[in-house]
Amino acid sequence: MPSEFSLLRDLLPRLNELSGALNRGRLVERAIDSTGHPLDRPAISVLGVLQLAGRPMRVGEIAHRMKVVGPHVTRQVNGLEERGLVRRVADPDDQRARLVELTAEGKAVTERYFATVESWLEGAMSAWTAEDRQALGTLLGRLAEDLAAQVSAMD
Repeated sequence: MPSEFSLLRDLLPRLNELSGALNRGRLVERAIDSTGHPLDRPAISVLGVLQLAGRPMRVGEIAHRMKVVGPHVTRQVNGLEERGLVRRVADPDDQRARLVELTAEGKAVTERYFATVESWLEGAMSAWTAEDRQALGTLLGRLAEDLAAQVSAMD
């Protein structure tokens, strides 16, 4: 039975292979192109966070979910607002605070992005069982959370 060390050593090349495939195929850029809007990765990340949350959010909460600082998100929100993809609205719990929400066009852009990515994943995993898909989601989520926590602890 292989030791955990050798299992982890085997995992790193696979992660590099996955990262390389994503970068070589320009998959993120192609998915962004499918939206019909000239966006960059940080902008689509803001839209994605809002879409997945399903509700308006404060800039600080968006930044926390993206693991970046607030001013970075503020710049992105300003650009997205100029493009009509998000808008700022009053926080019903604190009228002095503002929330960021997707506009109808922002929702449509984000849905096109997600649909493109989902179609690629469906194609890549078309022969996978439901159990395999579930296991990947569970383990990948766990790895991402645990690694993010470890990186945060190092900072």
